[in-house]
Amino acid sequence: MTEGRTGVGPGTDRLATVLRTVRAGNGFEEALEQILQVLRLGLVGAGERLPAERELAERLGISRVTLREVLRVLTEEGLVEARRGRYGGTFVRAPAPGEGAARSLGPDVDLEDTLRFREVLEAGAAELCAARDLSDAEEERLRQALDATRDTALPDYRRHDTLFHLTLAELSGSPSLAAQYAAVRARLNDLLGRIPLLVRNLEHAQHQHAGLVAAVLDRDPEGARAIAREHCAGTASLLRGFLA
Repeated sequence: MTEGRTGVGPGTDRLATVLRTVRAGNGFEEALEQILQVLRLGLVGAGERLPAERELAERLGISRVTLREVLRVLTEEGLVEARRGRYGGTFVRAPAPGEGAARSLGPDVDLEDTLRFREVLEAGAAELCAARDLSDAEEERLRQALDATRDTALPDYRRHDTLFHLTLAELSGSPSLAAQYAAVRARLNDLLGRIPLLVRNLEHAQHQHAGLVAAVLDRDPEGARAIAREHCAGTASLLRGFLA
């Protein structure tokens, strides 16, 4: 019976290769990336049911609350649908003709190169900022850039997020790094424009931004670098999930 079909048949576990316990820092983003990969690979086909919430949450090592937020995003993106009743659950939707084409990357776009270069520059900028003796004016500029990301409306978030990270790059003390970061950020923003704004991810990013600024102001280069790398990894998970 179609309503009861699941993507994991008796005696097989097609999902084991993809689904794994996520890291604590970016649980939502990494869980979303993995389930998107399951869908793109066809491990659970159109009309088939995803494993039950409890099983998925256990496989991924996340709470069912976090998993439901992931499933809500997938539902809003038209990738899955919830069905009620005896044979209910979360089912994969068949895409409409041409659906998702706007997200496909051209052959001249190297996603992994952009993500790697972005991480190198952002982590380096954070470390250099924390190692510098910032002036009072520079510290205030950094705080204001952070406040702007907190106070902005959702449609303007990415612009203020960009300005926040550009501020960090400019305060690193390396004009060459700042120039290179501006270039890679333009490429990154083009990629970010192809995926939805997810409130859960933005809330998580804001928490990381605050921790990053605190590490810089506390003169903690290693801590600032670690937070920047974790922040980049969360964004990378979303971009790989939607675009790779």
